[in-house]
Amino acid sequence: MTVRVERAVVADAELVAAVRHLVPQLSSAAPPIEAHDLESIVASPATMLLVARDDDDSVLGILTLAVFRIPTGVRARIEDVVVDDAARRVGAGRALVQAAIDLSIDAGARTIDLTSRPSREAPHNLYKSMGFEERETTVYRYAIYDEAPSGA
Repeated sequence: MTVRVERAVVADAELVAAVRHLVPQLSSAAPPIEAHDLESIVASPATMLLVARDDDDSVLGILTLAVFRIPTGVRARIEDVVVDDAARRVGAGRALVQAAIDLSIDAGARTIDLTSRPSREAPHNLYKSMGFEERETTVYRYAIYDEAPSGA
């Protein structure tokens, strides 16, 4: 099987369905994404939705890459990496992360950050094998909502 990665340019019904199928495999708390929300991700100059596909054009996984400028330089952040349970171990995760690295380099990013829950051993091994280093840091989160607001 050949895995190819493309940047989503339109949030069509097929992509919305694929994302709705994939996101629960990453987060059971995330509400189903609406088409207009996905379109805003795809249309934003700060985010790129990368999609891994197989030879049949089926969606194997997704990754969101945010590239932004701050006073200390251009930074990149990888978010919401998820490969379909049925498509694991075919190289989709590696292809998605490599595409994000390449795009970040092209954008002039100084660093690429990502976070991953401690229980996700396979992704940790992948990230480390690709050159990511675990940082000694403390991540803080300010929760605006205890749960997703209705309609969001």
